[in-house]
Amino acid sequence: MKKPNELGIYDLSGNVWEWCSDWFGDYSDKKLDNPAGSSEGSNRVRRGGCWRDQAEDCRISNRSSSPPSTRLDYVGFRVARTP
Repeated sequence: MKKPNELGIYDLSGNVWEWCSDWFGDYSDKKLDNPAGSSEGSNRVRRGGCWRDQAEDCRISNRSSSPPSTRLDYVGFRVARTP
């Protein structure tokens, strides 16, 4: 098992592709810190890779897209809570 990250969380990369709220689109001309994608579109961003991918593809910078209606056993979402 991998060691925990700086937040004490174990092994998050490579489990499932993570849905993002951004619409997929080019952002090569956007800011580098927390860039936003298109304001509308037909595909949502997915990040991170999954257990079906090669190890070098399981990184948060790995970016892909799918229609929001996509249902796959290797695409999910991260539950987050604000205190």
